[in-house]
Amino acid sequence: MEKNVSGSKKQPLRVGIGGLGTIGWPVAQWLNGEGAGWGDGLVLAAVSAANKERAGDRVGEFKTAVPVVGLAELADVADVIVETAPPEHFAEVAEPAIRAGRILMLLSVTSLLERMDLVDLARETGARIIVPTGALIGLDAVRAAAMGDLQSVTMVTRKPPKALKKAKFVAEQGIDLDRLTAPKLLYRGTVAGAAAKFPANVNVAVALGFAGLGPENTQFEIWADPGVTRNTHTIKVESEAANFKMTIGVVPTEENPATGKLVALSVMEALRGLVTPFKVGT
Repeated sequence: MEKNVSGSKKQPLRVGIGGLGTIGWPVAQWLNGEGAGWGDGLVLAAVSAANKERAGDRVGEFKTAVPVVGLAELADVADVIVETAPPEHFAEVAEPAIRAGRILMLLSVTSLLERMDLVDLARETGARIIVPTGALIGLDAVRAAAMGDLQSVTMVTRKPPKALKKAKFVAEQGIDLDRLTAPKLLYRGTVAGAAAKFPANVNVAVALGFAGLGPENTQFEIWADPGVTRNTHTIKVESEAANFKMTIGVVPTEENPATGKLVALSVMEALRGLVTPFKVGT
């Protein structure tokens, strides 16, 4: 355990989780169990969910009592707020956290595109906005390349049709994905353009955009592909320092096929990275 200049132990970081769905619940369980063992560096301070009664029942089985509070109240009781709520509740979690100068660990990255004023606010309040790597790989390499002459970044996403059935664009266009027998291109253009059509499905692409050339200058395709069983992302980067191509196939969660199992694990690792004395990569 690290000590401060007075010789006393550092206080653990209090973590609040906004949303107990596919991502938030595994993270809460980890913090209650294995995650609490990181040198006493992390503690689950509070959770929030749409159904407070059900959330109370779920965390009621934890070894340490965990209060269930409103989304905006997380900033009052936690140092780190993990945002895993639906996009329509993004501001309820994010704005109070940033105004309070907290660390905001952001999963609904697409929602930030419409609230970039929050980044300016974070500069004023001393808050930090952290986007976990999530279902991608190589964001540290993209960020490094962006420090020099980064020329182009493209990403192609292929998902099983069931992972895209509830997508905003698919519903609005009345696209029937149930009977799909061949890959279907749903969108080709910039990441920024995709964000408006797929607000809950392209968070990883927006994260890639922020890591490199920006969402407006990052090229993106999204396919509904009955031939894949995993959410597959291929990234191609060309820069003065290096050219590289990366592909990852993420196993979908049973609860929500649009979200990969790697995402919750990425959040756990990002939290661990805040307190560990030894860290490899970003």
